[in-house]
Amino acid sequence: MEEKNVMEQGTPAKKKRQFPSAFTVLFIILIIAAIGTNFMPTGAYSKLLYNADTNKFDITAPDGSINSMDADQQSLDTLHIKAKLDLFLDGSINKPIGIPGSYEAIEPNPQGFTDGVLALVNGVYDTIDISLFIFVLGGMLAYLNKSGAFAAGMGALSRVTRGKEYILIILITVLISLGGTTFGMCEETVALYAVVIPIFVIAGYDALVGIAAVYLGSSIGTMCSTVNPFSVVIASNAAGINFMEGFGIRISALVVGTIICILYVIRYGNMVRKNPEKSLILESKAYIDEKYCSEAEVPVLTLRFKIILAQFFLTFVVMVYGVVKLQWWFGEMTGLFLVSAIIMGIILRMSETEMVNEFLAGAGDMIGVALICGVARSINVILENGLVSDALLNTMSGWINGMSPYAFAIMMYFIYIILGFFINSSSGLAVLSMPIMAPLADAVGLPREVVITAYMFGQGTMGFITPTGLVLVVLQLVHVNYDKYLKFVMPLMGILVAFSIAFLCIEVATV
Repeated sequence: MEEKNVMEQGTPAKKKRQFPSAFTVLFIILIIAAIGTNFMPTGAYSKLLYNADTNKFDITAPDGSINSMDADQQSLDTLHIKAKLDLFLDGSINKPIGIPGSYEAIEPNPQGFTDGVLALVNGVYDTIDISLFIFVLGGMLAYLNKSGAFAAGMGALSRVTRGKEYILIILITVLISLGGTTFGMCEETVALYAVVIPIFVIAGYDALVGIAAVYLGSSIGTMCSTVNPFSVVIASNAAGINFMEGFGIRISALVVGTIICILYVIRYGNMVRKNPEKSLILESKAYIDEKYCSEAEVPVLTLRFKIILAQFFLTFVVMVYGVVKLQWWFGEMTGLFLVSAIIMGIILRMSETEMVNEFLAGAGDMIGVALICGVARSINVILENGLVSDALLNTMSGWINGMSPYAFAIMMYFIYIILGFFINSSSGLAVLSMPIMAPLADAVGLPREVVITAYMFGQGTMGFITPTGLVLVVLQLVHVNYDKYLKFVMPLMGILVAFSIAFLCIEVATV
């Protein structure tokens, strides 16, 4: 009715300006990349790839000719390639890498409209293994969410910690952080806010404590991803290394980062309990009390729920074992999660129709994530076909010439903070940037997992505050303004920047 009255008065309602979606940003970059192939320098490096069939290094020159060298450390030293021989022999580096000093300028190959359209198609083809894995994982998550197992687990925690809610802050943040580090748990947390907010408000905290326990837990978990398929696995695949490279430093960062977030939330929560007037969201109290402070219906944590929650996390344990010990990759990982999803559906006593429908619905929710991988890859296709990728790499190598490994790692971190604002999709940013960024580590004598860590820390840091992420959706649930959240979280951001730089320096010192 109000909208009708406004139109009758001749004053159109104002539409809120929104930051473009990840798809739009990537499309814009694709267009710029295609146009750039008409003007940018073009050239190519000679590429080295280990051939397991011949136990030789195949070297492809810019003119397309192929030569072979013995697959030994002497060959790598001769070519000034810093990567260790074992990484080639065990398949950790499974994509061609540029040979330092071999760059040659070659005739341009401009990309037009047709090339751009075909690049979109070929980008999806190139990431089909990743996309299928994402669809299967989405179907499995649908079973978990539809059953109410997550909500039941949170409800059980709330009952156990009643009267000692600071323990609940610790448990929730830790559990959500584990979800973030293993499978990028983020959107799945939306249903939990209605469960945890009343608990904290009734205990004398404000709703911001409940929001922070969940959102900061999710953010620090994804920032310090260990086996997250949507970030570290995809990024490592794009960089041509095994995603378990750098696992130790990232799990250490996960522990320290989670502790930092817990202490930060507890400190604010205690301040509010002692003096409610210091709450940053005092003006939203009446709305929150009315909407959330009633008895919420929380599913009971049954034995069946306990079994499927245990099974879900056990699946990730098996995945890690398979990748490390059995040389699994996306095919095997997809099969593992498919079998695990079927078992979960059976345990939940779902009918055949329910299993299929819920699985398809969950996979459907992941279409956007899967397509973003393909669209991001299409930009690389355009740059590669336009002979620009190696030229960009050659230019960037000039920037870091003489740069210390520590300065390089820190520079990469801040680059990914900037990129993380414009491209909020972790998988999209990984597929887009890693083919260019990861080889730069070779030029300064660092293993490529340092770039993976810088990528996750950089985008993860921005993920705490970026308006293109989930934070505005969460704040809207409790009618909290974005500026209030920023006032709450900005001191933590400073801590996280220092934390990230420190861990990157530790990783550089220990590799």
